[in-house]
Amino acid sequence: MHRFCIQKTGELMDIEKILDILPHRYPFLLVDRVVEIEENRIKAYKNVSYNEPFFKGHFPEYPIMPGVLLLEGIAQTAGLMLLKDKEDNSVPLYLGIDKARFKKEVRPGDRIYYEVSLESEKAGIYKFEGSIKNDNGELCCKAVILAGLKK
Repeated sequence: MHRFCIQKTGELMDIEKILDILPHRYPFLLVDRVVEIEENRIKAYKNVSYNEPFFKGHFPEYPIMPGVLLLEGIAQTAGLMLLKDKEDNSVPLYLGIDKARFKKEVRPGDRIYYEVSLESEKAGIYKFEGSIKNDNGELCCKAVILAGLKK
């Protein structure tokens, strides 16, 4: 699989580049566009539609995005940062989730913004701090994610 190399600060990734980098596919791809990339920080977003398959079973009378999928979106955004310069077939894997907090519901029609920062790397284990905010800038979720790369 060919990987696009994003090297310039601030260069964007559209869905085609994201699909080329991440192994995830519908319905598990949770990042629509990257709007900012720096060496140790990335910002991206997802448009949350009522047509998402999880809304059919996750409180259909009062649909909210499952918290585990919010964490997965943070992890996928972190994975984009890890893989942006890789040209091999590495796959980012969760190794841990710490300090996860859910502050505000994510509902159909929301656009959520992921902001993820690489805090440290030791022996191939990457520690990220991530947050999700809505269009109003309200914090919806935050967590510390540990990840590694499987080749």
